[in-house]
Amino acid sequence: MGKTGVLGSFEEMVLLAILQNPGDAYAVTIRRELQARSGADVASGAVYATLDRLEEKGLVGSEVEQRVGAVGRPRRYYDVLPAGRTALAETRGIREAMWRGLTIAPSTGLDA
Repeated sequence: MGKTGVLGSFEEMVLLAILQNPGDAYAVTIRRELQARSGADVASGAVYATLDRLEEKGLVGSEVEQRVGAVGRPRRYYDVLPAGRTALAETRGIREAMWRGLTIAPSTGLDA
């Protein structure tokens, strides 16, 4: 979050992807959700870096699964913390206020 509490657009999308996958939000499912909903290719590194940043900011929490005898790396599951939900609500409110009264005309750009 910046000074105003507004999330960056990718941070916002990552938080929303976590909320779309309750109990199953680890980096791979988050990336798939982002790609499916945005239609854009999303780099794994961008997801991991954003998750680390959101955790440092106290907006998400994570837990590593406890696996016995499993092959491969254990998964780190993420959940949006109350501060993350607050940041999402504040960001949504600010974005909606900024869009209020504007329409986008495909051929001419922004029209007031």
